Amino acid sequence: MPKVLFISDLHLSPKSPEILQQFSFFLEQTAPQAQAVYILGDLFDAWIGDDDPSPFAAHVRDMLQQASQHTRLFFQHGNRDFLVGEAFSRAANFSLLAEEHVIEIAGKPVLLLHGDQLCTDDKDYQQARKLFRSPEFYAQIMALSIPERIRKAAEIRQMSSEATTEKPSDIMDVNQQAVESIMKKHGVQRLLHGHTHRPASHQFRLDGQPAERIVLSDWRADRSAALQIDDKTGIAEAIPCLARSGLT
Repeated sequence: MPKVLFISDLHLSPKSPEILQQFSFFLEQTAPQAQAVYILGDLFDAWIGDDDPSPFAAHVRDMLQQASQHTRLFFQHGNRDFLVGEAFSRAANFSLLAEEHVIEIAGKPVLLLHGDQLCTDDKDYQQARKLFRSPEFYAQIMALSIPERIRKAAEIRQMSSEATTEKPSDIMDVNQQAVESIMKKHGVQRLLHGHTHRPASHQFRLDGQPAERIVLSDWRADRSAALQIDDKTGIAEAIPCLARSGLT
């Protein structure tokens, strides 16, 4: 099976059962047809820690573990689920990736990111990102009780939502200079990422050579898609992932 699949920004939560249904359909029907599935962050709308005792967390864990019996699963942290750790990855049977990870597709290197590190024009966000990814913040959060972490996650989401509504949309998109810099750093001409919720394929020149930045689709009740790349030809296409339950 020469196909590789990439998804991001599902923002799964108990409040979005339709997205969970779509993800279940994807894992059962689409994922087994691929040799690997890469989840590039924000699988969850919030992750409070691997010790989350909720039935929802257990259900998603079991879905992933079952899917891993048929295809390899890889997970990259997003800005909503950076607390996913080794315990959950072992239980769900997926491999955790670094925040900048290069794979080879059709004989060429491809850089995988969640994408939020590219939004360098949003200075406030980058400062918050640095704080949230620090060992000190992790220790502080994990020292809280489960109910306290749930409240903290809700507070952070609320503050993020309020900040987003006050910012120009272009500030929250990627910075082209940051894109080119990180691609040069890793010696790649192709970059895949999510985060911005602006699915598209961007063509440009990098060091005089054709380059491409593909933004993965976020998932909604009426829109969900995976990026499928042929591992022999390198041809990429978006494929719909809507469950067959009246959704089209």
